[in-house]
Amino acid sequence: MPEGIQSTVARYDAIIIGAGFSGLYQLHCLRDKLGLNVKLLEAGGGIGGTWYWNRYPGARCDSESHSYAYFFSKELLEEWEWSERYPGHAEIRRYLSHVADRFDLKRDMQFDARVTAAHYSDTKQDWTVETEAGERFQATYLIAAVGCLSSANVPNIPGRDDFAGDWYHTGRWPHEGVDFSGKRVGQIGTGSTGIQAVPVIAETAGHLTVFQRTANYSIPARNGPLSGEFKKYMRSEHDQIREVVQTTPNGHPFRISDTPALDVDPARRQALYEHAWETGGLRFRAIFQDLITNKEANDTASDFLKNKIREVVKDPETARVLSDIDHPFAAKRPPIDTHYFEAYNRDNVSLVDLRATPIERITANGIQTSDREYPLDIIVFATGFDAMTGTMLKIDITGRDGRTLKDAWHAGPRTYLGLQIPGFPNLFTLTGPGSPSVLCNMPVAIEQHVNWVTDCIRHMREHDHATIETTEDRADDWIAEVNRAADATLLPQANHSWYLGANVPGKPRIFMPYAGGMDRYRTICDEVVENGYDGFVLTKTGAEAAAD
Repeated sequence: MPEGIQSTVARYDAIIIGAGFSGLYQLHCLRDKLGLNVKLLEAGGGIGGTWYWNRYPGARCDSESHSYAYFFSKELLEEWEWSERYPGHAEIRRYLSHVADRFDLKRDMQFDARVTAAHYSDTKQDWTVETEAGERFQATYLIAAVGCLSSANVPNIPGRDDFAGDWYHTGRWPHEGVDFSGKRVGQIGTGSTGIQAVPVIAETAGHLTVFQRTANYSIPARNGPLSGEFKKYMRSEHDQIREVVQTTPNGHPFRISDTPALDVDPARRQALYEHAWETGGLRFRAIFQDLITNKEANDTASDFLKNKIREVVKDPETARVLSDIDHPFAAKRPPIDTHYFEAYNRDNVSLVDLRATPIERITANGIQTSDREYPLDIIVFATGFDAMTGTMLKIDITGRDGRTLKDAWHAGPRTYLGLQIPGFPNLFTLTGPGSPSVLCNMPVAIEQHVNWVTDCIRHMREHDHATIETTEDRADDWIAEVNRAADATLLPQANHSWYLGANVPGKPRIFMPYAGGMDRYRTICDEVVENGYDGFVLTKTGAEAAAD
């Protein structure tokens, strides 16, 4: 037997893939609440999930820190103190490491253990999981806590391997950082990560050239240290904050206004937008009830934000290109920034409009567009992720009757509630496609999913059920519901959105997250349980079934 490959297969009740927010909490629930023997496998060398890999300049969360946290433990809420309104990547990792130590989770976690295969046995009614190192594990339950934004999308631009300099993807950033001092840097992409990275790279780069395909809105974060008064509020109002985040459509610590935008006179509406702009953050999209459902209402916000870009950016042509936005505001998750548009007023920052002059290839010396070559020392790909499905499809997952996940999802992801895939018994997908996930404050969605899965497994064990599996019909029904929810909004109008998989060549164009709101989704999941796990088939072991 080759060196490093186990002669025996380790047996567990459950295997969890991924050590981010969802994996940590799922481990805690299954091990400490249900008393199961659980193993967590993580591809990276430490805790953090997406935050383990995303360490690019300026990387930070777009959810406010007092809501970007677990709410299952009052003690945890009381003992942890965030430093900023929007936490940076390093602080989030420290928080998750604190959680892992607080609940002694690391003893059941294995790092540098990239899962390459997971195969279901119809006869044994269990899963066999294999890692890149050749290790094998068996478990009754398999929980994919792989994250929605964990598979870096590196564009296959001709000549990429010919580049003589260094290139990096924001989603796989070197832990030691990158020195841009005096370097000619080219950044491809102006989505959320690109918008965060530009101002920081520009501080030290000799020159930064930003290559933009799709112009984007962005709202100032107005980030800064949390005041002592606000920290006191966070410690004393846990229950109030929890109640808000768990009952709002987006899981954030603020309510969305009931007022339609067009019911407010223009002067008052302008004043409200100005106030929200100065306040900063995602609260901007909560000013009016109908910004994401009514195009005319949305235009009032879109026009305001485009005018702000033109006010901030001094060069008229650069301002024109940056404000030439082809989708409604918030049809993509709206970025928040720290001096992004202001960065284009620097002498060492320039913008290339790829719609006018597309990239033809990468050369040994830099990037060649249709009109010229840009000499570069470093290329940064801020090109996002193969979102929601990429990581799952990179694993060789085989379900009932030998059917592969790649085959099951060849026309796009099919799930029921984002929790299960028909044909794959006892496989649970945390915040998978078909759930609110990326349209929500992620920890809120994660806690709801983990609690649902935990209660489901408890129910199965209490009633001697060996397997649970959703049906093809119910997945079809849910896909139709996901599409109906999306079509009731302006979200599908963003043609280049990763919500649709449009950023990955060849990926099926299907709207993946559930846009009906986290509050509505929570109710649906609760009703499914109340109705005896409606939409799922629960089976007993062969011996138990024969006895019945």
